[in-house]
Amino acid sequence: MRQIDFGPRQLGAALVCVFLCAASANAQTAQVSDGVVRVGVIEDMSGVYADITGKGAVTAAQMAVEDFGGKVLGMPVEVVFADHQNKPDIAATTARKWFDTDKVDAILDVASSSPALAVLEIAKEKKKIVTLSSPGSTRITNEVCGPYVVHWAYDSFAIANSTGKALVSQGFDSWYFVVADYAFGASLEKDTGDVVKAAGGKVVGATKYPVGTADFASVLLQAQSSKAKVVALANAGGDTINSIKQAAEFGLTSGGQKLSALAGFINDVHGLGLKEAQGLTITEASYWDMNDDTREWSKRFYDKVNAMPNMLQTGTYSSVLHYLRAVQAAGTDETEAVMKKMRELPVDDVFYKNGNIREDGRMVHDMYLFEVKKPAESKAPWDYYKLLATIPADQAFQPLSASRCPLVKK
Repeated sequence: MRQIDFGPRQLGAALVCVFLCAASANAQTAQVSDGVVRVGVIEDMSGVYADITGKGAVTAAQMAVEDFGGKVLGMPVEVVFADHQNKPDIAATTARKWFDTDKVDAILDVASSSPALAVLEIAKEKKKIVTLSSPGSTRITNEVCGPYVVHWAYDSFAIANSTGKALVSQGFDSWYFVVADYAFGASLEKDTGDVVKAAGGKVVGATKYPVGTADFASVLLQAQSSKAKVVALANAGGDTINSIKQAAEFGLTSGGQKLSALAGFINDVHGLGLKEAQGLTITEASYWDMNDDTREWSKRFYDKVNAMPNMLQTGTYSSVLHYLRAVQAAGTDETEAVMKKMRELPVDDVFYKNGNIREDGRMVHDMYLFEVKKPAESKAPWDYYKLLATIPADQAFQPLSASRCPLVKK
């Protein structure tokens, strides 16, 4: 074998090359902190919102990672999840531990408004990205907005704006609210009440009750005695199902009052059955049976969780997928760079088309007003909705001119 002798100049050049190559390799690795892109979701895994968030939201996040290819910038992507038990303190403690010690890069959903409001304060403090599909409180993009906080699937304004206007225009102009006593319930009551009054209707009363109430008798009797044309349920999950069932037992609808599930989901309809749910108006940001692409994705989802997805779960899928695209485009998982790309890139996936993130953190997109089918109209299990109206993105959500977010330039 021939021996090659290096002179001082050649040897120096070789050493410089070795050093630069090693530095380049280290820089490439440093694009992703600790070699893993780690995202978390904090859900209700066992309480009243487990069916509409829970395992389904975790599965949706995992499907987004799978559909992206399982890696970003050559590094693995990991999904972690936790159960906050509908307690803000547990949610906040989990978020702090994830950011401080578990190297979680972003939290991409928190079920229920009160725990979400607690977590977003931790995210703002730690300068970490948080996206929220499950909570509906408009405070998220108003008073408590932040540079790394994004509200994804829906909010109480979007629901109020579609459902409230539609019913008042049909002559249902007097309203009574049954309100779950937490942030989302209060937000839903206020926003819908404002829309009703602006459309020429009136609010004749409201009753609050603790989340997870089993007996709605006294609340529903007050609503019945109000003689309001609409009894609006400002609640979600198991509370919605129980209040609708008991409203039927008390004869609210047979007595001429219209029941409106302001935050109803397809899971609620499935739990109730079409006989009891028929005629309900429900606003959602997505529906599994819209086209071939949504049906194909939803079939995969169904095979994993034995249920079709709702907008909270498709929102989690969408936000995780968009986050990974932003990391890829930014070339790093560093918060500022990724957030910049999240705002620049359009949101475009199987369920959410032509969406964009505004300066207040609101991801705007079309919303859909559905009516629950009669039993005879349904052709198969989970064939529950018929589309009444599409609300364009620029009309569905609170306009920036009305924003109370300090990040919005007036």
